[in-house]
Amino acid sequence: MPYDPTSLSNLDEVKTNHIHLDLAVDFTAKTLTGTAELEVEAIVDNISKVILDTSYIAIHSVSIGDKSLKHSLEKRHEKYGSALTIELGQTLRKSEKVKIIIGYATTQECTACQWLEPSQTVGKKHPYLFTQCQAIHARSLVPCQDSPSVKLTYSANINAPLRAVMSAVSTGEEKQNNGTTTYKFHQKTRMPSYLIALASAAWEFVDTETFIRTGEELLTPYDWGRYDLLVLPASFPYGGMENPCLTFVTPSLLAGDRSLVDVVAHEIAHSWMGNLVTTENWEHFWLNEGFTVFVERKILGRMQGKEHSEFSAIIGRKALVESVELYGKDHPFTALRPCLRGEDPDDAFSSVPYEKGFNLLYYLEKHLGGAEVFEPYLRAHVQEFAGRSINTDDWKAFLYSFMEKNFGQEKVDLLNKVDWEAWLAGTGMPPVENKFDDTLAKACNCLCKKWDESRHVAKPTEFSSEDIKSFSSTQTVVFLERVSEIDALPHSHLDLMDELYHLTEVRNCEIKFRWQMICLKANYEKIYPQVVDFASTMGRMKYCRPLLRSLYHAKNGAELARSTFLKHKSFYHPIAATMIARDLGLSK
Repeated sequence: MPYDPTSLSNLDEVKTNHIHLDLAVDFTAKTLTGTAELEVEAIVDNISKVILDTSYIAIHSVSIGDKSLKHSLEKRHEKYGSALTIELGQTLRKSEKVKIIIGYATTQECTACQWLEPSQTVGKKHPYLFTQCQAIHARSLVPCQDSPSVKLTYSANINAPLRAVMSAVSTGEEKQNNGTTTYKFHQKTRMPSYLIALASAAWEFVDTETFIRTGEELLTPYDWGRYDLLVLPASFPYGGMENPCLTFVTPSLLAGDRSLVDVVAHEIAHSWMGNLVTTENWEHFWLNEGFTVFVERKILGRMQGKEHSEFSAIIGRKALVESVELYGKDHPFTALRPCLRGEDPDDAFSSVPYEKGFNLLYYLEKHLGGAEVFEPYLRAHVQEFAGRSINTDDWKAFLYSFMEKNFGQEKVDLLNKVDWEAWLAGTGMPPVENKFDDTLAKACNCLCKKWDESRHVAKPTEFSSEDIKSFSSTQTVVFLERVSEIDALPHSHLDLMDELYHLTEVRNCEIKFRWQMICLKANYEKIYPQVVDFASTMGRMKYCRPLLRSLYHAKNGAELARSTFLKHKSFYHPIAATMIARDLGLSK
């Protein structure tokens, strides 16, 4: 039976096969209003009620056909919302199905929706709506079994005054007499509720087709029919969100030099890892993200060369170190398979499932004999589990059986030598430190060492703008990461570094972020206005949370950090706003 500590629904008794949404978008009231029809199937005998997850949803009616059903909204759980208990008025046998129609409206407390005024968008002319349902926010968008263990198809009719797009294939549109249009969608591939998405425009990235083609060569044919990219407003809290057919990406990727499109490769890799093969619950989130990072770097290695994918792994390790340091090396959220009973999955969101998961798979590939052994396994993993939700035990059992069947007892013996307990349950950094090709990192390390050794020279003369002229954007990022690891440089050195490398005015968000973090570490107050501007206009949590948190702890920065957040609170996505308020001591 499915197990999910973060869902209130009766997952052990029923499953949802399909959801049909019929909703109207109201930009004035900032609500979605209409109906959700759920096809529910009993998975055991004698089922007389269905329990669904909801959060901040107003329930207007519940029925089967014309027959109204008795229902109750339970007292709200602080983290998991309110269970909606529906009395069916009949008893279902195993495999028997019913269609439940729920009339409802989202509310302004909806954590999945962000409604932007025209003034908050780049064009300044039209309002904007987008949704973000991962991890457990679909329940604030639609009453559902909000668990990745339940995979379903969905369809929708969305009536809106502006173009609507969803994580599904468009099946047509109809103009209405009131000036609105009803946009119709259908998603025929089964997926979890957290991948339901609604928004409104489109953007194209040059390398998208190549990324998909390379993924198909490595894994299996692309299953979702269509692939679009939507660049969301700057308040979008993540780098990307892998909604089927429609990936959401942050505008922070638009660096002008196509240097940040690795995120697109990552989201495309999710088409197989996460969307097609899905974690059973959020305790096994690494099965989505660790596999996706591994495949993303495989794609980049094939397109750009092994040294580039290994360089990406070096950057990823730095992100993992930072997450472990932030939580503390003994914190349960630094385990690859954490216990989330009673915990909000958003609180456990970090680089750990991404990078620790990647490091496990990278280690296993090397340990078992290289790509010629592991890439056939990767493809078989997708073929075996496509359309299913799995946990770590399922993954491990198939890994063993595949290796034994295809390569014999020798590989099984190697697997038995893996310290599984340390990798999966151990906290802190991985038990094995992988060695990556550092060809592209050597110049970054040397330049950092040069700056470090010059700290006691009042006016160093050995630096010039030529130092980083041949660096790629990623090498500049790694150079700055190395600088962030050493003791804070004197302000005079930061003045010189900025004068030579023009770091304050750079457009690339990855470089800008790291430069500002270096300055905040040194209490370099000259950078504070730029930090305020960046953190209040870019809602991606990767940037705004550490920047405001570091400003809060910097000299003369605490009040500025708090006032900046409070002034711009409506700009941030609800997920980000909750996290930042906690970081700055403004909430529990």
